[in-house]
Amino acid sequence: MRESRFSVGGVTRFYVPLLVQGFSQSLSYPLVAGIVTHGAHGVDALTAFSQGLMIMFMIGAIGGGLITTGLVFAKTWVGYVAFRRLNAFMMSGLLALQCVPAMPPFSKWVFGGIFALPPDLAAVAAQTLIMGTLMNGLFFLRNVPMVVLFNNLESAKANNATLLRVAVTLVLAIAFPRFGLVGAFWGLSALTIGVAVELAVTWLYARPYVMLLPNRPKSTDLSALPGLPKLMLEQFRFTLPLSLGGFLLMLSPVIIAAFVGRSEHAQDMLAIHYVTMGIANPVAFAALRMQTVAIKFPKEHPGDKRLLAYAIVAGLLLGLVPLAFSTPWLGENYFAAYQNVPERILPTARFAVGIYSLIAVVQAVRGRVEGLAAYAKRPKAIMAGQIAYTASLFLVCAIMLPIGIPGWTIAITAIFVAPICVTATVYAFLAFSGAGC
Repeated sequence: MRESRFSVGGVTRFYVPLLVQGFSQSLSYPLVAGIVTHGAHGVDALTAFSQGLMIMFMIGAIGGGLITTGLVFAKTWVGYVAFRRLNAFMMSGLLALQCVPAMPPFSKWVFGGIFALPPDLAAVAAQTLIMGTLMNGLFFLRNVPMVVLFNNLESAKANNATLLRVAVTLVLAIAFPRFGLVGAFWGLSALTIGVAVELAVTWLYARPYVMLLPNRPKSTDLSALPGLPKLMLEQFRFTLPLSLGGFLLMLSPVIIAAFVGRSEHAQDMLAIHYVTMGIANPVAFAALRMQTVAIKFPKEHPGDKRLLAYAIVAGLLLGLVPLAFSTPWLGENYFAAYQNVPERILPTARFAVGIYSLIAVVQAVRGRVEGLAAYAKRPKAIMAGQIAYTASLFLVCAIMLPIGIPGWTIAITAIFVAPICVTATVYAFLAFSGAGC
């Protein structure tokens, strides 16, 4: 693996592709919103589509610690093989689990009960979830080559594959409506085809680095590898706290949707929430890539805060993106013309997305401290932070809903408070363990 020392240029060369990748990965979802919202159910279909994907990502988040595990362990051939097997086992189990809430009677309980969707939209959400198993499987398969590229500081190549995915999705997002292919099914189809292309390109990029892994034997007999089961168990134990924490973290959209769906004018509140998150999420995910940067560019001496300062500046710059969407020209063209947002909620959507301009700073600082915890092999600190995330988000929603706060305000407040609580919790764990921040 290539060694890395902090410099603004070095970190930027590694982070910018990660930033673009994180941004562009999340960008795929608002791209297909134009396909979804021009179907039979209009903008309400986006709520059902998003909630089906939300359950998919929540289950996928149980394997969310796998990339971090690979960054720490998959640096030799034996570690790589153990990681590849662990990834396959977790993928099989989680894809089977994903099918359960999409089947009766669970689908009625989840989408009709928890999310309070009418029967026609509940059916759209369940269909999205069951068909999403293919896309989720492709995401799991992508973990392996992605880890190989990151461990060799080849974030630019991973980014190239993601940009191609976005380009394919964009082409399909333009082409499908012209041929009358609209609605949730075709929106999901466009996403899945893009992910398949990304996986193929990522594997092509990663293969040469796999051949160069240290201690790679000439024999292809995996049973001859010493200590493979023991290493798989060690990796699983490392992943488990991250996986539990990731699951709790992904409960947050479910919690928000459950509360916002019970606020006054629920359909409008949910529509505002989902269309603004289509802008805020790409920025937040790009900022969270600071976790990978912190693992590959660890502190060089006690009290080294250079990456913290870098994270704050990067977050401020990323915040210019949602700020731009709050302006009249861009905001109205995107929300009204492309996302089919009704005129009555358009000003609120623009105002809300402007508030999200500060979320990137919070998420970048959080990503940096989580990366420090992963590098120090303190997965329990990350899990504790994610528990704090879920608990604080639930409390904010539970306090604000009964006093009549508008649903979109509840969502924004919770989304800001929760990552701040995560950051404080992980900092506290590292300080008490002597790892430092």
